[in-house]
Amino acid sequence: MARVKRGVTSHAKHKKVLKAVKGQWGRRKSTIRVAKQAMEKAMQYAYRDRRTKKREFKSLWIQRINAGVRSEGITYSKFINGLTKCGIKLDRKILAEIAYDSPEAFKTIVQKAQSALN
Repeated sequence: MARVKRGVTSHAKHKKVLKAVKGQWGRRKSTIRVAKQAMEKAMQYAYRDRRTKKREFKSLWIQRINAGVRSEGITYSKFINGLTKCGIKLDRKILAEIAYDSPEAFKTIVQKAQSALN
């Protein structure tokens, strides 16, 4: 059986790792053993924060909606309840965008939700 030399594949793997950790500080960007650890940790953070990002944005949208709704004299929970009762199916992202960009349009949505509650 022929002898297999693996220099090409290991060099390619090392290049891939070193490319991924480009911009790191110290030995994390140049030494393969430390660079692998840095890349692994960075990927763990990326995985975790892709999920955290969703939570943080939903929280931001709720805060923006709440601020817009309270200026009309109603609470966030009552507003959401009113929306479901009157059948308006806008998600929080769109509601927050409307509240932020065009308060007049948001005011009409709030009034419809209030009328559904009464």
